[in-house]
Amino acid sequence: MNRKLSLLLILLILFRVNAQTEKENNEEKDSLYIHEVENVQTPLKILHAEPLYIDLIRDLGARKGEKEWNIGLGLVDNNKFDRYEALVEYEWAPIDRLGLEVELPFTMYSSSDSPGSKLNGIKLAAQYTFLVSEQYNTSLALGYIHEFEITEFDHYGKGKFFTGNVFNPFLVAAKRWGSNFHSLIYTGPVVVSHFDSHHTDTSWQINTNFHYMITGTRNFIGVEFNKSIAASDFDMTIRPQMRVGITDNVMVGIVTGIPIKRENDRFSSFLRLIYEPKHKK
Repeated sequence: MNRKLSLLLILLILFRVNAQTEKENNEEKDSLYIHEVENVQTPLKILHAEPLYIDLIRDLGARKGEKEWNIGLGLVDNNKFDRYEALVEYEWAPIDRLGLEVELPFTMYSSSDSPGSKLNGIKLAAQYTFLVSEQYNTSLALGYIHEFEITEFDHYGKGKFFTGNVFNPFLVAAKRWGSNFHSLIYTGPVVVSHFDSHHTDTSWQINTNFHYMITGTRNFIGVEFNKSIAASDFDMTIRPQMRVGITDNVMVGIVTGIPIKRENDRFSSFLRLIYEPKHKK
């Protein structure tokens, strides 16, 4: 009996030691990855998880020479017809902490009685990280997106090619809690000006994000809460998501959209392919 009890105690001790060792290894992996991002290069940059649907112009605290290509594909289940979304996006940092972006977003429909398919517009954007705090693991940035809206494919050559402008200044605040937990707020007004009607539509975007980054990797799981407020109307879509690294510089993001009101759109899905060419350190 004493031998069995001694054996059980030894197994419990070994299990505890193994669990403690695994925990220390995970913490070491996190520390090494965070160190690689934040401390190996200059200037200082805090590692933050970037949302996948309403993404940033460039990493917060971007370093000169960073660049990234994105290809996105989405499907929205509308009450009357399906809507297909696609985008091609290039972003880069010409100087430290400044990110620039060019994006071409497309919308296509599955039904002949739906709105016309089109290249939505040409989006140009800039984002500057004006605060990077190592003490609080926090970054703050200001940005601006300008979109030149374009008419439907069927109307090319039949009227104005550009149909309006979209003005979108925004603020980003992000904080990492410990090694794995990340939070981010992205907010600002969106003003749409239509050339034909000389009418403007204004709404306010408030996007809150929470992510958990898997130990020692760039993989994460998380959720976006994309909220839009316009006059007395409030809409919110909850977007659970995950990002998985395929190679050192290729990642895939998978997003599901769940609207809290099914006025027009129902469930949606979105896939983002991310390619980061290596840059000189």
